[in-house]
Amino acid sequence: MIINKGFPNLDFSKIPSPCFVLNEQSLIRNLELLQKIQKQAGIKILCAFKGFAMWSTFPLLRKYLSGATASSLHEANLCFEMYGEKAHLCAPVYVDNEIEEITNISSHITFNSISQFERFSSIAEKKNLQIALRINPEYSEVETDLYNPCVPGSRLGIIADDLPDILPDSVKGLHFHSLCEQNSDTLERTLKVVEEKFGKQLRQVSWLNIGGGHHFTRKDYDVNLFVETIKSFKKKYKLDIIAEPGEAIGWETGYLVSTVQDVINSHGIKTAMLDVSFSAHMPDCLEMPYHPRVFGAVESGTNTISYRLGGHTCLAGDFMSNFHFEQPLEIGDKIIFDDMIHYTMVKTNTFNGVKLPSIGILKSDGSFKLVKDFGYEDYKSRLS
Repeated sequence: MIINKGFPNLDFSKIPSPCFVLNEQSLIRNLELLQKIQKQAGIKILCAFKGFAMWSTFPLLRKYLSGATASSLHEANLCFEMYGEKAHLCAPVYVDNEIEEITNISSHITFNSISQFERFSSIAEKKNLQIALRINPEYSEVETDLYNPCVPGSRLGIIADDLPDILPDSVKGLHFHSLCEQNSDTLERTLKVVEEKFGKQLRQVSWLNIGGGHHFTRKDYDVNLFVETIKSFKKKYKLDIIAEPGEAIGWETGYLVSTVQDVINSHGIKTAMLDVSFSAHMPDCLEMPYHPRVFGAVESGTNTISYRLGGHTCLAGDFMSNFHFEQPLEIGDKIIFDDMIHYTMVKTNTFNGVKLPSIGILKSDGSFKLVKDFGYEDYKSRLS
């Protein structure tokens, strides 16, 4: 019952456990909307690899988006090698032994501080990169400090008091990031602050990167407000606008399939032990924290059974509570976590030597394609 609820036509015997499963049709739906927003607002939308880097889907992304953004040398390499384009680069810090290589494979570079700009901008200039400075508007509506780049004392971006009134000639763009899974009304308010604090500098550049965190593909996202806000801003400042969502691309496009391996009852608390880990495979659940949706789980009621779902590492806190089911969980039952493609996949780790979940695609024709299976060598190769 739990296996088939919500997936009546999917044969889970063909899917390894654990496994990330991308629904190709859901991804196409998101990409079509993002392409529509690009055209209506007259902007470029890039894929932020920090939130979505499933490179087996890159040929599909290239049909709809305007490129990709990277935050490290490895992400830039992935963009150049597998996406087939030079990256828009934005990292908190660049280092001497990587700057030559990373600028060879990038088209744009954003410097997080004046000192980083002074240290490395000449290298970027020689290679004809578009150079930007990251600004910090010191305004954000993100409630969780862990995800808020504009908290007091943030290391991310240059505040207005520290940015010169006249920008260096080589600076062609400005870049800010202050949203996290938010609607267009938040962007509207943020842009007003950016104007107030950086209006002089906005008139000296040719483009503005408004970062990520725009929840474009969420059902209640106000696309019309976004389009009108951006059109008005572009007209006023004569700027090209770039957005770089990660979660909006992978939002509600797939699942993490796991299997119950044991059921433990201690002091009246039932724990279903799984072959996945919150700590190793779903770290945002513990960091945010947020309560993931599970197919087959129901609201608490008189006739429901409450479970903890336990991960398979030795970390004592590797579990999540308050999942309710109408029937007892048994060994072999499938526990399917919803919306586990964006950010989750790129943040997995091998703590305790646990196996990484496989990666697969539920194709548009209903067939399942196994893309990647991980093993001992993947764990071993990270250590020496």
